[in-house]
Amino acid sequence: MSDDDFPFAMLPGQLLARGVSRHLRGHDFVSVEELVPASGLRVDVMALGPKGEVWIVECKSSRADFQSDHKWQGYLAWCDRFFWAVDTNFPTELLPDDTGLIIADEYDAEIVRFGPLTKLAPARRKVMVQKFARHAAVRAQAARDPGFTGVF
Repeated sequence: MSDDDFPFAMLPGQLLARGVSRHLRGHDFVSVEELVPASGLRVDVMALGPKGEVWIVECKSSRADFQSDHKWQGYLAWCDRFFWAVDTNFPTELLPDDTGLIIADEYDAEIVRFGPLTKLAPARRKVMVQKFARHAAVRAQAARDPGFTGVF
């Protein structure tokens, strides 16, 4: 399947998320996009590692996109590691030094810097793994049966 087979054009942030997800798969992480860890928050990419690690990646396509994001610090409580994903033209000096950094395009990515490891409490990890599983299952069902809206 080529990019031309998609029925819609992907936005710049979605293209970054795709490259990030492809790269993380190479590290044995699986990922979902646009997951809601708590009311009022929606992360671009949540990745689940082979040992239950929870990473959140926020994709920023421009300086304005980054500067308008006032919620990102709220994501830190919902992951073991936090990363920004940006393209090669992004002014990375804007990003906090104590966060992870991924340089990405629509096809792949490279982890440039790991943010600090802040392990989730077991109860919060359980919640996040359940949210991840439910989100992935709903997405899989929607792909198999796009006309079904169901009751949620």
